[in-house]
Amino acid sequence: MDREQCQCVEAVEQIVCQRMAGQAAGHDFDHVLRVRHAAQSLQAEVGGDRFVIELAALLHDIGDAKFQGGIERSGEFTQQILAEQPVASPVIPRVVEIVETISFRKRTDRSTLTLEAQIVQDADRLDALGAVGIVRTIEYGATVGQPFHCSQTESEPRPTGIDHFHEKLFRLTDLMNTDPARRIARQRHAFMQSFLDQYLREWNAARNAQ
Repeated sequence: MDREQCQCVEAVEQIVCQRMAGQAAGHDFDHVLRVRHAAQSLQAEVGGDRFVIELAALLHDIGDAKFQGGIERSGEFTQQILAEQPVASPVIPRVVEIVETISFRKRTDRSTLTLEAQIVQDADRLDALGAVGIVRTIEYGATVGQPFHCSQTESEPRPTGIDHFHEKLFRLTDLMNTDPARRIARQRHAFMQSFLDQYLREWNAARNAQ
């Protein structure tokens, strides 16, 4: 990136930091920085426009529907922020397209994603895996009152963090777009599976001892 692009990225980083102050654990500014770092690492291996990738990584959770009363405003907020920066006009729609299409719930066909979108999507998904992914699941559950695990004797079973592992997180490795991301995802997936196996052994041992 040239000097002007670096300054633009720094300015956007500060804006995102301010806007995400107090954001729910697991989707806070630290998450954004981890995604940016992962995206940088992937870009170094597979290429792509670094300027577009860094902007999209920083802005990917701005206006997320989870924190906007169910209304998705990521594209709108991204457009507003970038319009105030010295960004070449062709860049803005490329970044907006990325933040509007990479979410897991969008189910976007990966064949339609640009390389830059694939990289940012992979970076975001990698942060949901491994030790960080486990902590994020527990933190988010605590924020919304969702238990990590429930006794099967409950009359009305509730959604749990372990359900989230099986319904989403354990599917992510097969959904990675790039080879480097798949390699990292396999390692983190294995760690999560090992953790879950040990957790359930301890949980069941405690129940059986009662």
